[in-house]
Amino acid sequence: MKQRNVTLSLPDDVLREARHLAVDHGLSLSRYLSLLLEEQVESARQYRAARDRQLRLLEHGLNLGTQGKVTWTREELHER
Repeated sequence: MKQRNVTLSLPDDVLREARHLAVDHGLSLSRYLSLLLEEQVESARQYRAARDRQLRLLEHGLNLGTQGKVTWTREELHER
């Protein structure tokens, strides 16, 4: 995959912490931030796909075996 360079502005304290975190993971700051962004993008993709699947399911509906007709009475539902 083609890589592109970007310029990022961060507060000094955030940059300092990010560098420490990258070192703790044995990565360069650039690679560490790249991995974090890739994880976020993939998570967002998976969320959108799951949401779209559920919306399609809601639109299509489920077969409850009733052909859309109510075959019970209120009293039957509340019998003990």
